[in-house]
Amino acid sequence: MDTQTLNFNKVHFVTSAPDIRHLPNDGGVEIAFAGRSNAGKSSALNTLTKHKNLARTSKTPGRTQLINLFELEPGKRLVDLPGYGYAQVPLEMKLKWQKSLAEYLQCRESLKGLVILMDIRHPLKDTDMNMLEWSSHRDLPVMLLLTKADKLSPGPRNNQVIKVRQAVANLGSQIQVAAFSSTTNIGLDKLEQTLTEWYLSGDDQQLADADQHEPAGE
Repeated sequence: MDTQTLNFNKVHFVTSAPDIRHLPNDGGVEIAFAGRSNAGKSSALNTLTKHKNLARTSKTPGRTQLINLFELEPGKRLVDLPGYGYAQVPLEMKLKWQKSLAEYLQCRESLKGLVILMDIRHPLKDTDMNMLEWSSHRDLPVMLLLTKADKLSPGPRNNQVIKVRQAVANLGSQIQVAAFSSTTNIGLDKLEQTLTEWYLSGDDQQLADADQHEPAGE
């Protein structure tokens, strides 16, 4: 099983919620995708699941306004979080998105992994670093996905990956960094394998927690 990956093509939409109070019960394993509004988050989700319109893409950044849940199989969910950073929307709406995002990241116990997407040509903006620092404090596994990697030739692409790895090294060992392209599928295998490991690890942790809370036999 270690060499296999989940069938991400089997995914189906569950719900869209303005905040965590409108989400389903906080159980199972969730892996969330987060990123600046122009980082290519929707395209990455569509490429991962092989569904062209699973997550809506738009020429105008900032269209993901709700927490969107998709289920791969019972107890295993993908989460598309509202984009942060640049978005051509009123300030009041932007603040509402930020509050919704923060609540999910801080309070959702089923969150077991975070994929943070950033344009490989413009990585590690202040908002990206805030996300990484928060994830480090929560001891949450992170895959830092450098999107639009096809825009760079192999040499500069590899150099950028190395630079980002060095820049986040002090935030802990749970941060992976990989180049990714929704256009040419660079890094897709790595993304699939990492998410599979996180889902299976989350299952194992839930079983361990359940055993720990079972009453001792007489």
